[in-house]
This record gives sequence, C-alpha cells and structure tokens, in this order.
Amino acid sequence: MIERTLILLKPDAVQRGLMGKIVSRFEDAGLKIIGAKMVWINEEFGKKHYFDVAQRRGEAVLKRLLKVITQGPLLAMCLEGIHAVEIVRKMVGGTEPKSALPGTIRGDFAHVSYDYADGKDLGIKNLVHASANPEEAKQELALWFKKEELHTYKSVHDAHVLD
Repeated sequence: MIERTLILLKPDAVQRGLMGKIVSRFEDAGLKIIGAKMVWINEEFGKKHYFDVAQRRGEAVLKRLLKVITQGPLLAMCLEGIHAVEIVRKMVGGTEPKSALPGTIRGDFAHVSYDYADGKDLGIKNLVHASANPEEAKQELALWFKKEELHTYKSVHDAHVLD
C-alpha cells in the first residue's frame, strides 16, 4: 500500500543542523520526498496543526507545543512509500526522546525527558513530528501542502520495490 505522510523537522532539528542527516535516513529507507518547504509558522497555524491537543491533553500542553513549533523555521515534508506512515513512525521513535530506542531519530539525536521538560515548563524538544495514522496524515497534508506542491516522479527505489 503506497501512502503519503507528513513529517516536520521542528525548529530544534533545524537549529541543530540535523536536517540533512534526518532527510537522508528517510531517503535511505526508500521513502520518496514528494513535497518539501521551509516555513516559520505562527501560533494561529500551530493551533490548526495541533487542533485536538487541548481537548486530549489540556491547554498547558498545547501552550508548550506551540512555543516549541513556533520558535524558528521548520522543514515540512510529504513522504511517499509503502506503508509510509508506519515506517516513518518506527524510524522516528517514541515521543519522549529519553525513552526512544537507539537507532531511531529521536533515540540517536535527542535525550530530553518529560520530567525535565515539565519541571522547566517547556515543550519537549523531540526534533520531529510524524503523522500518527493514515487518516491523520491526510488531514495534516491538506493543511500543510497545496495539491500543486506535491509531485509525482520515478525514483530508483520504484524500480526495485514497485516492479
């Protein structure tokens, strides 16, 4: 099943100069970048992205997330591939960097814990956002990308995987 998913390299990934390393991991896994743009979002757009966080996790969590995602530019990408949502989630690792497994993006490049962030009243800097499921991916991609910003092309992986 070919899927599309959203991945955001958050401002902490941009500021730490990790974009290239992270993008390479997705490409090495055979995922195709079919859309990408660097943007610096405002709080209003952040609330659209995190539309259900306040209901599920409370206003304090939303406030922390918004502070992290609006602190600088981020790289938004649409990745395409077989079971892309599930593959990307595995590659990214657990939401709490301290608990993320070695070999995952968060496990290799971040180590902040929920306890530390909560104690400092900070949002957790975990480098990336990845759509949780195919339905969320469709909603998020519609928010972040116009149809004309997403492209179709053949890659070398297509010849090895799809034929």
